[in-house]
Amino acid sequence: GYIIERVAESDYRGPLAALAQVVSTEQVLGPGLLALCRAVADRYAGSLADVLQLALPKRNARAEGEPSPPPLPPPEPPAPGSWARYPAGPGFLEALVRGDRPRAVWTALPGPHWPREWAAAVAATLASGRGALVVVPDGRTAERVDAALTEALGGPGRHVLLTADLGPEERYRRWLAVSRGSVRAVVGTRAAMFAPVRDLGLVGIWDDGDRSHSDDRLPQPHARDVLLLRAVQEKTGFLLGDLGRTVEAAQLVENGWARPLEADRERVRAAAPLIRTVDEGEVARDAEARAARLPTIAWQTVRDALTRGPVLVQVPRRGYVPKLACERCREPARCAHCSGPLEARDADHLVCGWCGRDEPAWHCRECGGVRLRASIVGARRTAEELGRAFPSVPVRTSGRDHVLTSVPDRPALVVSTPGAEPVAEGGYAAALLLDGWALLGRPDLRAGEDALRHWLEAASLVRGHGEEGDGGRGGTVVIMAEPTLRPVQALVRWDPAGYAARELAERSDLGFPPISRMAAVTGPAEAVAELIASTHLPEGA
Repeated sequence: GYIIERVAESDYRGPLAALAQVVSTEQVLGPGLLALCRAVADRYAGSLADVLQLALPKRNARAEGEPSPPPLPPPEPPAPGSWARYPAGPGFLEALVRGDRPRAVWTALPGPHWPREWAAAVAATLASGRGALVVVPDGRTAERVDAALTEALGGPGRHVLLTADLGPEERYRRWLAVSRGSVRAVVGTRAAMFAPVRDLGLVGIWDDGDRSHSDDRLPQPHARDVLLLRAVQEKTGFLLGDLGRTVEAAQLVENGWARPLEADRERVRAAAPLIRTVDEGEVARDAEARAARLPTIAWQTVRDALTRGPVLVQVPRRGYVPKLACERCREPARCAHCSGPLEARDADHLVCGWCGRDEPAWHCRECGGVRLRASIVGARRTAEELGRAFPSVPVRTSGRDHVLTSVPDRPALVVSTPGAEPVAEGGYAAALLLDGWALLGRPDLRAGEDALRHWLEAASLVRGHGEEGDGGRGGTVVIMAEPTLRPVQALVRWDPAGYAARELAERSDLGFPPISRMAAVTGPAEAVAELIASTHLPEGA
């Protein structure tokens, strides 16, 4: 429990129990954090106790007994640097230095500069004597921003990194340094959204469309919504940054709560790679594609790019062959024991995706066939096929089981699942985005938005047309998807803001989120009926 207030008299008339023991005199739940937790509980129809479990780290007595270092003086205001590429970028930094509360939705240019731009925004806030908080989706991204902050602020001591990998003691030690006012800047993953930064002047979030930002524990708050609540309650600046743009970010711009912060079209064209599309029908008709899953245009792009550097290949599915079907009648291959989907873990090993049993003698229940075809090809099988197509080139894989952080600037094929793409020193010479239909075909309201976000993340790692050091030639991205689809067209034009605005307009017509708030009630029919009957809904629900 937490003591939050002491009063002379209580309006509670029931029995009261004496406090048995106060285990710590450390004030971990101040008025500001308590108000935020109450607001989050109300916003998500949860309990305050559940939110407190998310907001407060587990106490560690040894860390609590150590004194935190004294705070360092504010740094000097940063130079605009690469923020000068955005017309409103220098003005945004100047507003933070003055102590103002600017609110912006930032569409970042492709390339490696955005961690340094986050660092400049944090440094500008610290220069005003206030604190800053930046939430990112994963540990790899947090480490990139952390390194940029260390460089921009002249070394460690002015900020802390809060991620789940720290361990409970070190995490609590850093959290206490923030709570005590020793450190005024925090960069971290989802749980850092509750960090008790003193005199908060800026809250920021990167890549708010990533599913990692939504907590999987009740009441499942989203980091973007928590930071919006903090910006309003604590009267801070707000920066939502992304290579793309979600419909929620588009709504913030449309209703005027935040201003767009983006580059002009000439800058975008110079920073972005060339995007080329290949129709799925062309792949089916191309003889080269049958040998290595690559149509002629993709094969030529890879061959040319490998003379200048590494090539990224994005595959939507992990594993070897995660989905199989009968070669004769196309009936999905099923397990004889539980009817689960069969998948190939390697070239000669069939296993059920549900019960895990081996299937040594499969035959089709519909036509009796014994030969299989791949309905979906995974990252490991793709790496194997590319290795045969380019035998003299090393092939590296990055996925859930083993994620690469970076790759050197020399010829190699890097096969990755979405979100696990390593950064290439100097940028990739080209990228292939395979099986676009697998991302677009998901039965999800956000399928198109998520597909575009994954494509932009991969394409932004490729050298832009205005980049130096590539012999005057920028990189090329080849995407295998229907060219007329809206997400594909948005990638070709590199126009995530326009795509998000059109998505928002369509959802507005349909009354879908984020225009409306939706709640789902699940339970036995009698319990649901009783709840609905006793609920007083607001006007218009």
